Amino acid sequence: MSENSDAALTGPSASLDDLNPGDQALVSLAGRKFDYGRLPESAFGNLLVLSVGRNPGKIQRAIEAEGENPRSVGVVPVSGSSIDYDGPMWVADRVSPMDFTGISIQFTRAFQHSKPDEGWVLVDSVSILLMYADVDRVYRLLDSIVGACRSKNVRGVFVIDRNAVTDETANRLAGLVDTVLE
Repeated sequence: MSENSDAALTGPSASLDDLNPGDQALVSLAGRKFDYGRLPESAFGNLLVLSVGRNPGKIQRAIEAEGENPRSVGVVPVSGSSIDYDGPMWVADRVSPMDFTGISIQFTRAFQHSKPDEGWVLVDSVSILLMYADVDRVYRLLDSIVGACRSKNVRGVFVIDRNAVTDETANRLAGLVDTVLE
């Protein structure tokens, strides 16, 4: 784990293409959703998305818009609403954003399909999780996900809305990962 500073949150950005197996990255966006085009083509060969509030159908369309095949993508939907999806992606049972135990269980089940040295995990909105729980609880969940990714040499991408978190929270989350990208 690297030591991150305030400068890492505002400094020049590398690319997700530069991540090596086992590397973990915090992507800091200002008021917008994650663009699946930022993922390298190789990520779509074995991608697990822990999606907070984004419908699996929208994820599928976003992946297809990048010219990628969603068949090797799994989704753990974290949503307060029911999910109705019938498509090529593997989708876990929906979990409430307030149920951190359920999120952890569904992630662990889905993560079994992540291939060592090849797999990618995307948590598409850490900021929304922070609306449902305090930073300590979210940190513990992310710490366990980072640990799982590192144990299998899987790349991890954790997305925050920089406008929705404090500097203190952003810096604390940055301490979990190897790099911070904008």
